[in-house]
Amino acid sequence: MNKGSRKRWIILSVAIALLGLLGAAGYCRWTGQIPAPLLEILVRRIQLPPGFKIELYATGVPNARSLTLGSGGTVFVGSRRAGKVYALVGNERREKAGEVITITRGLDTPNGVAFHDGSLYVAEVSRVLRYDAIETRLQNPAAPVVVSTDLPLTKQHEWRFTGFGPDGWLYVGVGAPCNVCESTDKRVASILRMRADGSGMEAYATGVRNSVGFDWQPGSKEMWFTDNGRDNLGDDIPPDELNYAPRAGMNFGFPYCHGKDIADPQFGAGHSCAEFVAPAWNLPAHVAAIGMRFYDGGMFPQEYRSGIFIAEHGSWNRSVPIGYRVSRVVLDGDRAVKYEPFAQGWLAGGVHWGRPVDVLVMPDGALLVSDDFAGAIYRISYQK
Repeated sequence: MNKGSRKRWIILSVAIALLGLLGAAGYCRWTGQIPAPLLEILVRRIQLPPGFKIELYATGVPNARSLTLGSGGTVFVGSRRAGKVYALVGNERREKAGEVITITRGLDTPNGVAFHDGSLYVAEVSRVLRYDAIETRLQNPAAPVVVSTDLPLTKQHEWRFTGFGPDGWLYVGVGAPCNVCESTDKRVASILRMRADGSGMEAYATGVRNSVGFDWQPGSKEMWFTDNGRDNLGDDIPPDELNYAPRAGMNFGFPYCHGKDIADPQFGAGHSCAEFVAPAWNLPAHVAAIGMRFYDGGMFPQEYRSGIFIAEHGSWNRSVPIGYRVSRVVLDGDRAVKYEPFAQGWLAGGVHWGRPVDVLVMPDGALLVSDDFAGAIYRISYQK
């Protein structure tokens, strides 16, 4: 081991020891963040392909979850347990946010955030709110407009992911109210969509256990989404999924079929997996694949463009932990052809100090990554 490697190892060991002294799991669940000085040390643990660099974009963002970008360059961040929505205001240095502003608090699991026509849309468990002209009123937002109260009030998989599609409709992921079950409520285990004013709500995709990330492919403008597989079938099945949904009305199999050909032991009888749409790619079981974005920036090398970056939140019930990283899927047209880790190191020695949630491509081509465990946003850049 050379001097540089020895020094990095000592720094990392001290950081992990400090995290242990803090009671990492309990401390971070309580506060939704890790102290910034410790994060400055820990972020050096992240491994990336040659030429890439990761640094802290913002700290002090407790329970940071979904990301969206305003037309004026403001990054909006949703949360779950914190009940807050944040605005990260830029400055002349693109490498870091200039200010973190809490624009609203006391909401019910405001995970999903989306920006459209100058307004910020926030999805709680059962309703969607709209904050008009938000970038002109970050310090004093107007009272929100209630767009919809028609989302189901569930207490499992209740965190909603949202995004505006190329058609101008607001899409909302609504997870199953269980690990695995049949439901008479056709709004659950689906991706819904509605007009920007909340009218016309309908199911776009069904048989979706819990999607907390979707995006539209540049060029074709067709939807792709991640989906979390069910629990309690063992360490290695069923897979998490990357799915391709080019049109409305497709059924992806939950709760009857998982992955490409795994019949559910409780609900699969009487159904064939051939009845349903198979995943575009089977992801490793329990990685908790959630936030995803197509890379359409100009900073990264050509081979990264039009591929998909996926935030893997990490397993909670696997004997050997997996995930806690950002992965990459390579596409050939509308086919997924390769999957590989891209950024990893939030998991060390079976213990995690961070949990990636969402990814966002910035105007300069850098990639932001949110972390709800550390309460931070990271910035990944590339330099030749």
